[in-house]
Amino acid sequence: MEFVSEAKRDAWREGGEGRSEPSCCLSVRNISYTVSERVGPWWDLTSCRKRWTRQILSDVSFHVDSGQIMGILGNSGSNNLLERSGNRLIHTLTTFWFTVCLVFCPFVIFYNLFSFSSVFQSDNLLSYLTVEETLTYTAQLALQKHSVEAIKKKVSAAMAELSLSHVAHSVIGGRIFPGISGGERRRVSIASQLLQDPRVILLDEPTTGLDSMTANQIVVLLAELARRNRIVIVTIHQPRSELFRVFSRIAIMSRGELVFCGQPQEMVDFFSQCGYGCPEYCNPFDIYVDFTSVDTRSSEREAATFSRMHEITSSYRRSAIHQSMLDRMEQSLQLAHKPAIPFKNKESPSGAAKLAVLVRRNVRNLSRDRIGVLMRLSQNLIYGFFVAFFVIHLDMDVTKGAVQDRIGMIYQCVAASPYTGMLNAVSLFPALRAISDQESQDGLYSKWQMFLAYIFHILPFSILSVVIFSSFIYWTVGMHPETWRFLCFTAVVLVPHIIGELLTVVLLGVVQDPNMVNTGVALLNIAGVLVGSGFLRSTAHMPVVFQWLSYLTFQKYGCELLMVTEFLDLEFYCSKPLPGACVVTTGDQIIDLGYPGALSRYTLDFVLLYSFLPALVVMGIIGFKIRDKLIRH
Repeated sequence: MEFVSEAKRDAWREGGEGRSEPSCCLSVRNISYTVSERVGPWWDLTSCRKRWTRQILSDVSFHVDSGQIMGILGNSGSNNLLERSGNRLIHTLTTFWFTVCLVFCPFVIFYNLFSFSSVFQSDNLLSYLTVEETLTYTAQLALQKHSVEAIKKKVSAAMAELSLSHVAHSVIGGRIFPGISGGERRRVSIASQLLQDPRVILLDEPTTGLDSMTANQIVVLLAELARRNRIVIVTIHQPRSELFRVFSRIAIMSRGELVFCGQPQEMVDFFSQCGYGCPEYCNPFDIYVDFTSVDTRSSEREAATFSRMHEITSSYRRSAIHQSMLDRMEQSLQLAHKPAIPFKNKESPSGAAKLAVLVRRNVRNLSRDRIGVLMRLSQNLIYGFFVAFFVIHLDMDVTKGAVQDRIGMIYQCVAASPYTGMLNAVSLFPALRAISDQESQDGLYSKWQMFLAYIFHILPFSILSVVIFSSFIYWTVGMHPETWRFLCFTAVVLVPHIIGELLTVVLLGVVQDPNMVNTGVALLNIAGVLVGSGFLRSTAHMPVVFQWLSYLTFQKYGCELLMVTEFLDLEFYCSKPLPGACVVTTGDQIIDLGYPGALSRYTLDFVLLYSFLPALVVMGIIGFKIRDKLIRH
């Protein structure tokens, strides 16, 4: 493997021959990271107040030069450098006292386009896009002032570099339908990062879920990428022995401590000098990870293996290998003019341009889900069939339930419509949320932009779905046959459906579990119906606190609007007059009894009802901004 030597770096600095691109080196100094969690469950107040702390990283330091690939090894659970602090490595360099020096010919400067990219264990990709489309949209989000032809060439180059050209027009696939293989999906994730021209690539378990041969190919490919003037850092469990000479540097982690970091041959010599030689025909990776792991099966074994691990760690810190690394770090510090560099300070497309790309990407991906599109358009209609089956046809005879049936229809339209919107969001948005979490960390866009793109995508589907539903149910059951009333009915029913989906998406921005969001939206909808609709109990007869709360529910305005729309100027009759059965014979009387003054508030109710939509959008933007900060920090 070709290494970037100190002599070559000196040649670049002094104006000698070298690469046209600047070399770089990454020095990580004294990283410590502690997590704190509550001891007991939330319902146990005594233990819940107590917290335990765990040292994930303890005084970790290492140095990597451009052109090198470093593998970080460790037993399961101890290899947390990227898993626990990968995001912080990218977003808070100075917090962890990182110094990154870029050496130019003929002098040292801080390169403001220096960038980190990370690839984590799960490949968050849109299932219905092809490989080429996936990379093209990523390029459009990352690159500014690039023509369509330039982006196409860059995507083609990335696919060629990652050996993806043969599957360029194949869909990514997912659990429901097949697509490209697992190894190809992982290469697509890496290619997406390469489009952003990173100088340092961090990969957490890039071989997870892959067979032995494919995993070997991925690591060899990463080594090739490192040779092209990049730094590649990989966390990996149980690598094959064939990869021993592929890695430029190998770091072994145990219990949050860096037990060893050096070249592969240095690792063999070091452990042999410590009395832990590698038997013939054995994988040195497995042997040395076993030597440095802590066995927790019993207190005696834990104490013995923990002592052995500390003995090896102490020997490493006293070794010439460790001292050589510290010397290289000091040389890097002496070359630098400043203690840190800005992260990814490069031009990118405008916010509006990114939003347009996200909308196009969502539309292309979700529109190919034929079953999903069909369900989105027909779910309200299917529900309408059930309602129409029970109602059959609305009568004008009070003794046959003319008033009760109409109120029941209004109740169903307002109370049930949010649930179909909620189901849409729960089935579609979590996948987009996972992708936005990754891409926003890469600096492609902010999470709230994905939120807005999703809204722009759902609006046509929501409007068409509600129009189909209302066209069927309104005329089938025989509601008031006037065109303006039908249009008002459709406009009112549309809002609860959109609110159900919007509210779900807003909550999904701050709550990770979709099941909890399901429950929360359902409870909020039920509470809104009870407090605001006036069907269970007249608002005027409720306690004052509930009267005030009713103004915060969209059900109050929706039900009031639909009651006026349906009952205004409606005349009923009694076929069988009975004592007390025909006290109310006009729709106006019903409106005055249940919603006094509703007719005078008709326009205001429409304004207040539709004001819930922008209010939820603002709440969503704020929520996703908070989520963005929480994930980054």
